[in-house]
Amino acid sequence: MILLCLDQAHSNLHKRKSTLIAADGNHAVFKQAEDILTREKKYNEDEDNNDADDNNTEEKAGDDDQQEEGEYLLGDDGPTTVTEDGIHKGLFMKDTDEENKTSTRHFSHGCHLMEGEMIHGMEDYVFAKHMKLNGYDLGLYAIFDGHAGRDVAKYLQSHLFENILSEPDFWENPVQAVKKACKATDDEILENIADSRGGSTAVAAILINGVKLLVINVGDSRAISCKNGLAKQLTVDHEPEKEKDLVESRGGFVIKRPGDVPRVDDQLAMTRAFGDGKLKEHITAEPDVMIKKMDEDTEFIILASDGLWKVMTNQEACDCIKDVDDAQKAAKKLVTEAKYKGSYDDISCIVVMF
Repeated sequence: MILLCLDQAHSNLHKRKSTLIAADGNHAVFKQAEDILTREKKYNEDEDNNDADDNNTEEKAGDDDQQEEGEYLLGDDGPTTVTEDGIHKGLFMKDTDEENKTSTRHFSHGCHLMEGEMIHGMEDYVFAKHMKLNGYDLGLYAIFDGHAGRDVAKYLQSHLFENILSEPDFWENPVQAVKKACKATDDEILENIADSRGGSTAVAAILINGVKLLVINVGDSRAISCKNGLAKQLTVDHEPEKEKDLVESRGGFVIKRPGDVPRVDDQLAMTRAFGDGKLKEHITAEPDVMIKKMDEDTEFIILASDGLWKVMTNQEACDCIKDVDDAQKAAKKLVTEAKYKGSYDDISCIVVMF
């Protein structure tokens, strides 16, 4: 496994200094922690006979997949629905204080990546870290699926969580803090990393004391949970056909050419992404945010790039690892299975088990 660390980019727009204090009183330095910046080269197995099949690249979303109910807030450009307690200030603080800042559930994680058969090289990056912060037990997990280059995904790996947790009002008003951090991070990327070409999706999760889950999504990577053996989708895929009205309201258009997927302005196969400055007027990096209290019946969570979801339904992913009791083995099994099913894209996956 290769561990990467990206030096802090010089920014005239935002010069953030993390105020994160770890449990031992030391500053938490995200960009230098080798155990959280994880990128794995192509996993070599005897898969020469598993050639990619174009027929398997279409989304296989089955009717059996269910959308998770929870405190779910879409980006500002979409409708807002709150189905449980509502989003309150101090939402995280309330639940964690009730638990005396002690995790009520053990959780572990594993991650695995495999380079696809494209000629551009590996563009997926993963962030996975279990840490103590100000007395809280945090699990930080993210998949960054780059396109037209890897620089944006690499930057997100090193900076997104730091920017989110550095927001002064994160613990009191997490939804707005996440949106502000995503906007600031996107501005940094456009200013310093990829002004016109190149971008990345992001699906991220912050697990707090094992009882509260914050899920952030920009693009077409996806997070799901498995509860009592049933898959529940935690995010919405930001695809051109689903968000055609959003694109057109910003002056863009969606087109689908024969043999291809729908694209924004005949270029991008998603409506939300970091970077992509050339298309920024017509797309957005505005995240969807979901906050949910974890049920005791939740067995595991899966975060993965679309290289996995193109060939597996949510339920198939859950069934694939339901009998695996090790998170690392589960992540590896999912990636290997997606490759076997014909995925030719980069595949990255994180499994969090309870």
